[in-house]
Amino acid sequence: MPNGIAYLALLAWPLACLVLFRTQKLERALIWSILGGYLFLPPIAEFNLPLVPAMDKVSIPNLSVLLILMFAMKQRVNLWPQSIAARWLVVGLVLSAIPTVLTNGDPITFEVLRNADPIVFLVDQLPGQSVRDIGSVLIAQMLTLVPFLLARQFLSSEDGLKELLLAFMVGGLVYSVPSLIEIRFSPQINTTVYGFFQHSFAQTMRGGGFRPIVFLPHSLWLALFVCISLISAAALMRASDVMNRRKMIAAVAYLLVLLILCKSAASIAYGLVLLPLVLFAPMHWQIKLAAFMGTVAVAYPILRNAGVLPLDALVTWIDTFNPDRAHSLGFRFNNEEQLLQRAAEKPLFGWGGWGRNLIRHDETGQILSIPDGRWIIVFGTFGWLGYICEFGLLALPLVLMLISLRRMRDKALSPWVAPLTLILSVTMMDMLLNATLTPLTWLTAGAILGHVEKRMPREIKHRHAMRATPALSPNQTGRGGKRTIL
Repeated sequence: MPNGIAYLALLAWPLACLVLFRTQKLERALIWSILGGYLFLPPIAEFNLPLVPAMDKVSIPNLSVLLILMFAMKQRVNLWPQSIAARWLVVGLVLSAIPTVLTNGDPITFEVLRNADPIVFLVDQLPGQSVRDIGSVLIAQMLTLVPFLLARQFLSSEDGLKELLLAFMVGGLVYSVPSLIEIRFSPQINTTVYGFFQHSFAQTMRGGGFRPIVFLPHSLWLALFVCISLISAAALMRASDVMNRRKMIAAVAYLLVLLILCKSAASIAYGLVLLPLVLFAPMHWQIKLAAFMGTVAVAYPILRNAGVLPLDALVTWIDTFNPDRAHSLGFRFNNEEQLLQRAAEKPLFGWGGWGRNLIRHDETGQILSIPDGRWIIVFGTFGWLGYICEFGLLALPLVLMLISLRRMRDKALSPWVAPLTLILSVTMMDMLLNATLTPLTWLTAGAILGHVEKRMPREIKHRHAMRATPALSPNQTGRGGKRTIL
């Protein structure tokens, strides 16, 4: 149960955001208002108000920065993307709540056997969704997209992209202090500060030691953030001058050690694979790999349903050198299979909220499945419509970045955008295993999309000019090739 400090921190965060905007430049204030809330506000704790979504460590910072920019800073906020595809996906993601709610008005009932004298059967149920729930879900979807839409406008410049990488690196270095304390003494900081432990303590124990969690929902979230910090530090090190190179090398080495100490196999693998790419590979290689990974993440349910992925072979291979990891991965795949069968009953718009997408015991209503990956949660809750809109919106900046690169090469390409594409793509890949979609993911995707939109209009303008000027025949030209009016 969260204590008073937890709720006081949530209430005070809008004021902290306002101070950031009054004392820091806009890009830095925007990033740290959202990043700081994600890292330091209490997980799980929330304010439940009628007819609106829960106000927690994600929605409060998102709403705060939007209101501050619109009313306190009096900025001209343009939430409408230039990309037509992005507009359709944004609208689809927000409005997908409507058909989902309207097609899930029926309650799901269970017969529960209770020990009583005499024995009686009671009926328990998951409530159906009503029209009054549409507003709450719509607001929740819109608040989720706030970092994406604001980053598209305010973080798309070269300075904004660099600030994002710098914030990720600094955030990882700052978070390393409580993380190392928990690695040494066990995860207790959230309990000490906010009065509760946010997850199963057993899942923080690994390899004879502890995995840190601090104020995040799970140790896997923290490990992925350390991986993102490592990639960011490597990108900044590659572009640093000779005077700062030693400091940046030390930061990269320190974060790499911290990542290993987090004991998350997936995040360690991401870091070891991407670190040399960020340090040495050309930018166009990084962008091509990121676009490929993003495409695979979006196509995963199709490939999964088609049975073309060698999942059993993968589990068997991992079992040869790490039986525990193989068992964990096999457990995830088995749960996915059950949840896919459940989702297939309502494939277009999903089952909606209240845990209606989960597998439950017919009589007791006990949950029998655990949805780990973000993709299966979205797929079961909002169906194909919600899944395509959410994952498509995240992958779109990567695809547009690749198209822009092929047509314009390295012209007007920021040196900071390539590592950010890798950060976004590796997060999307991790979302196939874990529900690690965070406001930081939306910030990254929005910044990349904004950068692409600044590159693409130049090309579009040139192409339109070429189309508007038809090829001239010989009888339409005068001396020196000048056009004559007939």
